[in-house]
This record gives sequence, structure tokens and C-alpha cells, in this order.
Amino acid sequence: MILYLDTSALVKRYFLEEFSGDVIATWQSADQVVTSFVAYGETMACIYRKRCGGMPPDTTRAIVSRFKNDWESFIRVKVNADLCGQIDKLVEAHPLRGFDAIHLASALLIQKRLPHHFLFACFDNRLRHAAASEGLETFPNF
Repeated sequence: MILYLDTSALVKRYFLEEFSGDVIATWQSADQVVTSFVAYGETMACIYRKRCGGMPPDTTRAIVSRFKNDWESFIRVKVNADLCGQIDKLVEAHPLRGFDAIHLASALLIQKRLPHHFLFACFDNRLRHAAASEGLETFPNF
């Protein structure tokens, strides 16, 4: 299975949140994990926002290290002109924010190039609905 993680799903690996266990189990069963390059900045910003909320510096460093190690194992979709046409179609059809449109366009690009069982993991309702409307199997499915 190819697992695409948007940032809302990705951060559940590093912070104990609702559905963290489900994300980790799905991640462990995946053959490949995919995300967009925008997830790097979004995830790092999330980690450091938590530090501002009182997370100890040692914990912050450990999470950053773990994330950077995982990052090297991902298939990372570059944000470039290849995505523009797809982004145009997506924002016309769905009320998406900018980075959400990039994540969905990235997922659709990879799904087309890797014809395996493909799962789009996302915890943003608007983005998950758009992904399902575009024919992607979504996780969680509620």
C-alpha cells in the first residue's frame, strides 16, 4: 500500500493525539509513505509551536530528530509547475486552502504514477471530503 500523509496525519506520529495509534499502525503496514515538500515546513512549524506551548527543549530536539530521520524515507513530491494544472482544477471544484490544494494535487499525481493500493490520510474534513470526491480512498473513513 502507498500511504499519502498530509500534515494533519503526519504530526500524529510525533504527538499523542486522537487517532495517533491508527496512523502509526497504518504507516507501519505501508510499503511506501508519500507527502509533499510543503509538509516539511508545516510539520517543523507545528513542532516549534508546541515548544512555545511549554514542550521541553530536549523533547523538541528529539521530535525534530525523529521527524528528520523519517523525512528521508518518504517519497516527497516537489512543488513545481507539474502541479499547477491539477491545483487549478481542484481549487475550482473544492473550497480548499492553498497547502491543502498542494497536498491533494501531490497525492493525485503519485496515485497516477504508482498504480498500487493508495490511501490518503488526512484529518482535515474539507480536504478529506475533496480527496474522496476526487476518487481517493481516505483514512480515516468517517
